[in-house]
This record gives sequence, C-alpha cells and structure tokens, in this order.
Amino acid sequence: MSQARVTDFYSRKKKATGGPTKPADPRSAFSCSSTVHEEFLRVIDEAAGLDHGAEQPPSSPRTPKRGSADLGATVSAAAAEHSTAKKRRQADLGAPAAAAGAERPARRSKHVDEIPATASSASATPSSSPSLTLKFTVARAKELAAKAQKRKEAKAVEEHELTETLSSPCVSSTEQPAYQRYHTLAQDAPPGLSLPYHYKVLAEMFRSMDTVVAMLYNRCETATFTKIKRGVQDMMHKRFEESHLGQIKTVFPEAYTFRQEKHIQAFNSSIKRGSYQLTVDPIIVPENSEARPVLSASRLLERRRIFHHNLVSIVKQHHKVFLSLLDPPVLVPEDKLTRWHPRFNVDSVPTVHTSALPPTPRPEKLATAQEVLDKACSLITPKMEKALIGLALKTEDKAAHKEPTSQENPTVPQTSAVPAVPNALKGVSQSLLDRIRAKEAQKLQAAMTRNSNQEERLLMMSRLGELARILRSVFVAEKKPALTMEVACNRMVASYRSALSTGEMEKHIHLLAEVAGDWLTLHTVRKDLYLKLNKNMELSTVTDKVNSRLREEERL
Repeated sequence: MSQARVTDFYSRKKKATGGPTKPADPRSAFSCSSTVHEEFLRVIDEAAGLDHGAEQPPSSPRTPKRGSADLGATVSAAAAEHSTAKKRRQADLGAPAAAAGAERPARRSKHVDEIPATASSASATPSSSPSLTLKFTVARAKELAAKAQKRKEAKAVEEHELTETLSSPCVSSTEQPAYQRYHTLAQDAPPGLSLPYHYKVLAEMFRSMDTVVAMLYNRCETATFTKIKRGVQDMMHKRFEESHLGQIKTVFPEAYTFRQEKHIQAFNSSIKRGSYQLTVDPIIVPENSEARPVLSASRLLERRRIFHHNLVSIVKQHHKVFLSLLDPPVLVPEDKLTRWHPRFNVDSVPTVHTSALPPTPRPEKLATAQEVLDKACSLITPKMEKALIGLALKTEDKAAHKEPTSQENPTVPQTSAVPAVPNALKGVSQSLLDRIRAKEAQKLQAAMTRNSNQEERLLMMSRLGELARILRSVFVAEKKPALTMEVACNRMVASYRSALSTGEMEKHIHLLAEVAGDWLTLHTVRKDLYLKLNKNMELSTVTDKVNSRLREEERL
C-alpha cells in the first residue's frame, strides 16, 4: 500500500517535467519526450500567453493507483490540448507581440517577457512567406541592376568627354595636359626642328589614312570617309573626324581629291541608300606611261616625307613671326635654320587651319524675292510681278547703302618675347642694354644656324682647358720628355671627371694640338705616335688661348 502511494505521489509531482520513467503506453512516451524541438515550442507557447507548460492543480490529496486505461485517457487529453495550443500559437504569431502581451499580462514570467519581441521580429521578416521572399528578392535585383546601369552610363559619358577633350583642336594651352604642353622638352633627342604634339598626331593620322587609302585604291575600291574613319581609328585608337581631314588638306593639298558622290554601295545600315558620301582619291603622278599607277610603298614614304616637311614649314612661319617680335629682331634664313630659338615654345604653336571640304549637295531653296521671281515668273500676275520687282530693288539698295561693319581680327595677339626690364637694371643706360641685347641676339642666331658637326666641335673645345691641365700633370708624374699616344690617353681617361673612351680622348688630344700647336706637338716615330710638351710655356697662357678660340668659333 505504501509502495502504491509513493508511486502515485511521484507521478503527480513530476508530470510537468517528463512523466514516469518507464511509460506503459507508446502515446505516453510520445508526450513525455524531452527534445529540443518540444522545448522550443513550449517557450513560444509561453510567450504567446498560453498555459501549456504550467502545472495542473492536484485533483485530490490522495488518489488510488490508476490503471492503464486512466493513464491512456490522460495522455490522449494532453495530446489534444497540445494540438489546440499549437493551432492557437500559429494564429497568434502574425499579431504583434504587444497585443499578445496585453491579453494575458498576469501569466507572464520575468524570463518570458523578452521573447515576444523576438518572435514578432522573426514573423516580420520576408522569410515567413515564400511570396514575400520572392517579391523582396526581385525588387532588390531590379534596384541593383538600375544602379549598375547608371554607373555604366556615367562611365561611358566620362570617357566620351575625355576623348573629345583630347582630340579637340581648339583646346587652349592652359587646358592641355602636361604631356602635350611639355612634349618637346621630354623628348630624348638632340635639339633640332622638333614638332608640337598635335602636329605629330596629325602626321600619324596622315600615315594611317594614306595606308588605308592605298589598300582601297590598289584593289579598285572606292575610298569613302566612312571606311577611312573606321580604319584610322582601329590603327591609332583615336577619334578621326572630318576636321582632321580638312587639316590634312591644308598641309598637303596635292595629296587627295575630295568629292561628294551618290549611289555608292555601302554595307552600313546608318547610311541611306542613294545619299551623298565623301570620297577620297589619291593624286598620283604616273611614271613610265603607266595605265593605272599603283600606290606603292616607295610612294607612301615619299608622301609622308613631303607631309612632314610641310608641317615643319608651318612651324617655321610661326617661328619667323616670333623672331620679328624680339628686341632687336632676329632674321635667320629658313634654309639655314637647324634649331628653334631657346625662348620659342614649340608646343604653344596653334593648330593647323581646317580647309573646307566639298559640302553635301542640298535641294535648291528660294531665299530672296529675286529668286522667286526668276522661278515663278510665268505663274504670277503682272501686278504681283511689279510688286516683287520693287521689293527686290529696295532690298538691293539697302544692302548697297549699308556700312560695312569692322570684323575682329581672328588672330591671337602675341605677347612680347622680351622680358620686362628688372628693377636692378633701371639705372643702366639704354645704349648699353641695346649693345648687350644685340650681342645676345647674334649669339642666338649663330646657335640656330649651327650644324651638328660644329656643335660637337664646340663641345670638345669646352673640355680642352681641363684636359690640358691633366696632360701636363701626366708628363710631370712620368718624368719623361715624350709619351706615346696610348699611354697618355689611358692616363687622361683615368683622371678625367667624365666617362670618355680612349678613341674620344685621342680626338681631344688632336684638337688640342691643333688649337695650341706651339705648346703640344705630335711626332710619328715608326708606327707609334708620340706627344711632346713645350716646358717653357705657361699653362695659363695655353688656357687663355683655348678660351679665346672657343669664343671666336661660338660667334660664327
């Protein structure tokens, strides 16, 4: 009896935490399982205000031992209650957590108060419904696609503006990038008649255009501007417009013949059938009675040389204007000019003028009363004819008596090439300044007409003063009256501050013997060349003689 009473007490006290240890019925095993999923459902039920997990009040202080039928009925009732609570929980999950808490505030525990907000936020996410999730994903994808398209369009517009800026012939020198403004200074080449950056680009465009035209001409195909533009842009990766074609015509007008022709077969949907197209034909002088001359590689090279020579001639004209503005003016023949003036900014030369190309023929339009009269004289009455004649005469009289308006000079005013007189020279006489400027102009004129051989000779003579001192030190160290050329060159190469080869040093010694022949003499003994110095002559005298000879040759 006591055993039954203890068992009954144990089953009643542990009902909420899992029931008896050894269930007699399978349904009791299902209802008493303690898995994580059941625990989560119980917490959600408590958050919704249900009393599914609360303890049931005892029905009686002492209950006799129950049979298997009573236990099965109890399990069935618990399962039904759990099913009902689950349905109520699913219905209440869509409502806000605040409404669920307002219905049953008395049965909430302190630990459960924090859970409804989590449940409501979870129910508000798009993942609670497949349709909402799909709509949210589609909207997000559309938004990202729109942003990507906007970025792509902005980038395309920026690239187009940059390309137009670089290829525009009207860009001022202040707006040009540095690699164009200082293109000549950055060239690793000896000073000479270099071209501005935009002139070099134009020469490259002519070379590419001539190549494309030669290919089309040699296979008897009409060279239209559309075909040439596509070929030149593929070769240079730069924009090629009709303005560049006009510049090429200005520089080399004897290169091509431009015409407007229609009914040319064009495999391009953007060109209307029967519309006019600009055609380009090369001008070739036939040789040896050729029936149809061919634009060969030798002729392409000759045309390229002529184009480059014409570009240099255009720059020479601007250089001549610059020299005429100097104080005093400098006059240098164009055929003797070998380099630009040091203060002449080559990259600031204006662009080549664009020549007019044949315009596209347009249908005739009547613009004046005289034209209307000429066209429709047979369709009007005599009274109307007199009125039109009077109007035409009045228009001509107004045009004849109208004063011509003065047009502005399109040329850009050139600034003076002479710098302003500094404050330190304000007290110096003007005659002295004029003499100094005249000497400077003469020196610059000689430098602009000097060839490469003279330039190399002057550079060697500028080194002779130091080489004479080194040669005298070599003779003193060797303590010999004469030295062979090989020994002297090796000693001087090792002592000179710059890197010179033995052959270059031998050239300097020969030049020193030519300038100062009374101090250094060369003697050939059998197969060897010997050097001998005049010990009675001072080194300062030799240095003065070399410097005076250098100044004389610089003036020439």
